[in-house]
Amino acid sequence: MAIEASLRDDILATLPRLRAFAISLSGKVDRADDLVQETLLRALSNINSFEPGTNLQAWLFTILRNQFRSEYRKRRREVEDVDGRYAENLTTAPQQQSHLEFQEFRQALTQLPADQREALILIGASGFSYEEAAQICDCAIGTIKSRVNRARARLAEILSIESSDDFGPDKMQAAVAGARSR
Repeated sequence: MAIEASLRDDILATLPRLRAFAISLSGKVDRADDLVQETLLRALSNINSFEPGTNLQAWLFTILRNQFRSEYRKRRREVEDVDGRYAENLTTAPQQQSHLEFQEFRQALTQLPADQREALILIGASGFSYEEAAQICDCAIGTIKSRVNRARARLAEILSIESSDDFGPDKMQAAVAGARSR
């Protein structure tokens, strides 16, 4: 796969800024270099999705940020468990509950007005920025933010969600899981 010399030069010119951004995110030079390398690999493998004339630097920074966030979420779930003690205490909630909750969520989503549902899916599920979602919907950024905010509030109302404590296992399930881990 050959890329145009001017595009290659523009990518190379962005490397110092990408590396500085990666260092600011990760706090480690070696980790930052890995992030930049992964960013370049992803960018080059998806170079056909880049639209000439748009902001190359923003595209590369978005790839880097998304890569960092994905790896951060993955690392947060990882636990060092050399002697296996942690693994012995793991329990898994029955999947029926999460399946039912997902069905309830999908049903609640259909009750939203189409413009709010569209904005919420673009931002929350598809990972678009507010600016990108506004462009897709051909409206102002403030309009998208307002639609997403109203959609989230309405979903919380439909699903009877009052706080973040309403997510995950209920008190009975948590008590049973806690008893198993002792």
